[in-house]
Amino acid sequence: MADGTGLFVYGIVPSDVEPTPDAAGVGDPPSEVAAIRHGELAALVSEVGLEEPLGRPADLTAYQELLDGTAAVAPVLPVRFGTVVTGPDAVTELLTAHHDRFAAALDGFEDRIEYMVHARYHEQPLLAELLAADPEAADLARQVRGQPEAATRPQRIRLGEIVSQAVELRREAENRHVLDAVTPLVVDSAVRPPSSELDAVNLAFLVDSARADEFADALEAYAGRRRDLLRMRLLGPHAPYDFVAAHQLAG
Repeated sequence: MADGTGLFVYGIVPSDVEPTPDAAGVGDPPSEVAAIRHGELAALVSEVGLEEPLGRPADLTAYQELLDGTAAVAPVLPVRFGTVVTGPDAVTELLTAHHDRFAAALDGFEDRIEYMVHARYHEQPLLAELLAADPEAADLARQVRGQPEAATRPQRIRLGEIVSQAVELRREAENRHVLDAVTPLVVDSAVRPPSSELDAVNLAFLVDSARADEFADALEAYAGRRRDLLRMRLLGPHAPYDFVAAHQLAG
């Protein structure tokens, strides 16, 4: 390694995993990805300048693409984005100190991948449904319709509170319904925070690769039943970001 450089650590994998020749890491220009091995483990790393700023969209994309591509063929324990160590000896020390714990976690993620399910409500059908179900909200909506915002500020604030609370309750119920629809087909699940006030579902699932098609079919059937009110997307396969991380296992 050259002076003034460190190693960016992406994830922990079984020792027989090899980076593909075209694997590109973070940095500008993108750096070559290598594997540092110890016992049953390897760490995927690339060289970076210690003064080089990280966190550009291209860096995040490179990080995710490397881990997601690896997860499609082998178990991987993601390392927190931005983890840079001084050199190969530091990586070997990490693998040595936590070898058995990392190896056991990798065994548990063999042939398992993460999918994310995101759904967002169609705004107008949702509001129509909420107003039909709540007389106070419907009355407030009539009071503010066509009126100056300043003159109806209290009514608008109250209406916003009612709608926000109603959407939150519906989101919780929607997440439960999706979980009920796919729970027999998944290993684990995690509720993720909403990314928008119109979010209907934001869930992560750990799925056995052999059941991925069944899982997707169940979600497609659910989305078909709800298409008038929401739009659902299935994202993945991904590395198991929501279910394991090397820095958590390392304490």
